[in-house]
Amino acid sequence: METISCKVKGMNCSSCALTISKYLEKKGMEDVAISVATEELRFNLPQGKDAEEVINGINSLGYEVILPNQGAKKRPIYTTLTFKFIFCAIFTAPLLLHMWVNWHWLHNAWVQLALTTPVYLVGMAHFGRSAFRSLRNGMANMDVLITIGATAAFAYSLTGTLQNLGADYLFYETTAAILTLVFLGNLLEERSVKSTTTAIAELAKMQFTTARRIHSVEGVEHIDEVDNNDLRTGDLVLVNTGDKIPMDGTIYWGSGHVNESMITGESEPVAKNEKDKVIGGTILEDGNLKMYVTAIGKDTVLSYIIDLVKQAQSNKPPMQKLADKISAIFVPLVLGIALVTFLGWYFIGHTTLDVAIMRSVAVLVIACPCAMGLATPAAVMVGLGRAARNGILIKGANTLEMFRNIRQIVFDKTGTLTTGKLQLGEWKAIGMDETMFKSTVLSLEKFSSHPIARSITTLWKGHPEVALQQIREQKGLGMKAVDKEGNEWQLGSYIMAKNTTTDDGHNIYLLKNGVLAGWIDFIDELRPEAKSVIEQLKKNGIRTILLSGDMKRKCDQIAEELGIDEVYAEQSPQQKLNKIDGLMQTAPTAMIGDGINDAPALAKASIGISLSDSTQVAMQSANVILLNNHLGALPLAMGLGKHTYLTIKQNLFWAFIYNVVAIPVAALGYLNPIVGALIMGLSDVVLAINSVRLRFKKVL
Repeated sequence: METISCKVKGMNCSSCALTISKYLEKKGMEDVAISVATEELRFNLPQGKDAEEVINGINSLGYEVILPNQGAKKRPIYTTLTFKFIFCAIFTAPLLLHMWVNWHWLHNAWVQLALTTPVYLVGMAHFGRSAFRSLRNGMANMDVLITIGATAAFAYSLTGTLQNLGADYLFYETTAAILTLVFLGNLLEERSVKSTTTAIAELAKMQFTTARRIHSVEGVEHIDEVDNNDLRTGDLVLVNTGDKIPMDGTIYWGSGHVNESMITGESEPVAKNEKDKVIGGTILEDGNLKMYVTAIGKDTVLSYIIDLVKQAQSNKPPMQKLADKISAIFVPLVLGIALVTFLGWYFIGHTTLDVAIMRSVAVLVIACPCAMGLATPAAVMVGLGRAARNGILIKGANTLEMFRNIRQIVFDKTGTLTTGKLQLGEWKAIGMDETMFKSTVLSLEKFSSHPIARSITTLWKGHPEVALQQIREQKGLGMKAVDKEGNEWQLGSYIMAKNTTTDDGHNIYLLKNGVLAGWIDFIDELRPEAKSVIEQLKKNGIRTILLSGDMKRKCDQIAEELGIDEVYAEQSPQQKLNKIDGLMQTAPTAMIGDGINDAPALAKASIGISLSDSTQVAMQSANVILLNNHLGALPLAMGLGKHTYLTIKQNLFWAFIYNVVAIPVAALGYLNPIVGALIMGLSDVVLAINSVRLRFKKVL
């Protein structure tokens, strides 16, 4: 199944996104995700379906699909919402002026027709075309309501003019004002919704810069300034103080301090030296360095972050799916109410024809399905954007919604509650010399991604290595291999060595042919922020649990120091998975871990949370990644999740209450169609403003 990703130009509101989404689902496309604010569309194309036919179908709805390998066409100025609004406003202003100024020529029916016709034609080219296409595809959108309302007022006025029926039949200003004010509403909504994507826009800007590419000619280095998009993997680049690092790379000369705040949310610059990795888009605050490029384009860390956030923003949480279902039946329902309003006032209320028409038109233009469609995406975009700006990468909008239910958090120990930067303590070789002991341990541990293994390979790097075969990592136990003499070596926790010794006080044990050959102790510091994080979680009513493969004595000691509620020690990966399963039966559970042995449990938990220094498999299994590798971001992630959900509820409340109140008020004749058009446009802006508050409000 092929995944199609593209941009869609011409979407003015969430109703447009719903139209495209319904069209694609009708055509058999799967996993459709679309965002109005970012204009991103992604869907899975089943085998046997023609991608070109589907894309042409979207274009036929009145939108412009731009594939990744295509450049966006420059839109003529007359096609923009700004131009259409200004053009219509110029003709509408005199029409509205006649209600306050007693200029005889402004009251002339033919002058009003001449002023209204350009506005009506522009409105029909925009709203009418969209309405026709949506009806043709069996998915009536909001533009159907606008088109019918404006056309009813225009046709009624035109009939009065042609038959010279007098001023009671002239509602040209209503036609023009409705269309002009809806253009204004769409323009305000477009700008308001775009403001919810500020954080992602700022990240995207970081992708573009210039680079000083180094090339050698006869041993002499020359430097060329090039666009960073022209760099290739393996290129050598010079970065000076104040420069933006052009692409992901590794330092091979020099050192400095790099500001990674836009990626990690960490304000303190990070010291970088030779062999350290650097991230494209971050800034070298001081120092000079030379680096070689290791990743470009979509393979960079920044592109990965932006792509994941965009995917998450276009994801629909359960509450949005409910709003979409209501929006789908909203237009036919409003058309029905408008018809009942007209018939009721004309036949039962015995009003004149013009009054009955105007009241039904007011119902049509006051209704706003866009507000319901915008309620969730606007809040989600701001919530995910703020999270990304603070170094929290949340992979799905539904994850934000799930945070509100979390009642207990499970922590791994090594590398999660502790720094993972282990200091070597005591060690002992049994029945072998120290050099052979170090070489064997190093040769085994270099194939492991566990924090202890990484520490050993750093500390004992440079020692001769032992030729080993059949090397494999046994999750939760340790490493196993065979040397060329046929000796079987095992290196791991006490669980692996319990049949050879009763001393369970060491971190790792080395076994040769099932016999104890040595042990090593490490000193692992607690993360400085761990205690305050546990206190904050407990203050919020969250139960804290330590789940580790380490010895019970050490786990109990850490739990007591941090104030953790419950401890499960000496757990294998399967036992961790079973324990998470059991905990989830009692309450929604999040887990935070960093190793390969944590991956199954991370995937099983209601929400899996991983640190950025974690193994790749742990990061892939997690729903949330703390990019700054800082446990202190965890309460913020939870707070953002809860407050995003609260904002969604507020938005949906206002969207529903707006329509529940406004439509009956219009139907009862208390609302002028012009005022209705203005209020309808502003309703979306109110939701966008409420969502933008989430960018600044206190969530802890």
